[in-house]
Amino acid sequence: MDKAPGSSGFGIDVGGSGIKGAPVDLDRGALAAERVRIATPQPATPDAVCDVVAQVLEQAGAPGGTFGLTLPAVVMHGVVRTAANIDDAWIGTDVVALVEERTGRRPAVVNDADAAGVAEARYGAARDIPGTVLVLTLGTGIGSALLLDGRLVPNTELGHLELDGAVAEQQASDSARDREGLSWQQWASRVERYLRLVDRLLWPDLVVLGGGVSKKSDKWLHLLDVRPPLRPAALRNEAGIIGAALLAAGKSARRG
Repeated sequence: MDKAPGSSGFGIDVGGSGIKGAPVDLDRGALAAERVRIATPQPATPDAVCDVVAQVLEQAGAPGGTFGLTLPAVVMHGVVRTAANIDDAWIGTDVVALVEERTGRRPAVVNDADAAGVAEARYGAARDIPGTVLVLTLGTGIGSALLLDGRLVPNTELGHLELDGAVAEQQASDSARDREGLSWQQWASRVERYLRLVDRLLWPDLVVLGGGVSKKSDKWLHLLDVRPPLRPAALRNEAGIIGAALLAAGKSARRG
């Protein structure tokens, strides 16, 4: 994805508990100012979330023009198709049209895990890695981003594969560890079985493990015994904002 030297962008990451936004230095792959965070409204309906997105843009002093926006959903051609971890009212919503109407700015909308994966491939743990890279975010659910030679294959949703007779993210996400009171060893055993499943499907050259639990990788990463090399995510909770801004900058450049 091409970008001009000295370029900047703006990204907003919609999460289950908070909606976060910041300007991004696209040369360094880092936030250019402190992020603005506003609690995610409950219920997180399209109208309520769009109101908060508008507030984040205003409070952060975002420039006009295209900005990046993540959602925890499959997004195809600007339309939301799933709602595994957000309000069901999102399904079928033309989020690009809705956000542009509310904010006066056109968003480049992307799945949240895909945004994180693009950021890790450009700036983080998967930088300069050729071949097939799988980025997994282990959090409330399991998000996935699949990249081939740095190019994104969008909306893979590998957290919804079946594992041990249940949906994988219900078994091996960080929230499952908390909910069931699993030890690091017990949880790592589930993650290992999940990684072996996706390895049989994709044979990745590298797997990057992200989400909030990546900050504690010293407690569990060494417990995993799988074929592909593993790395903890480098950009952590900023990856979604950075990836969204990067994707938005690429779309703006192509339109220009």
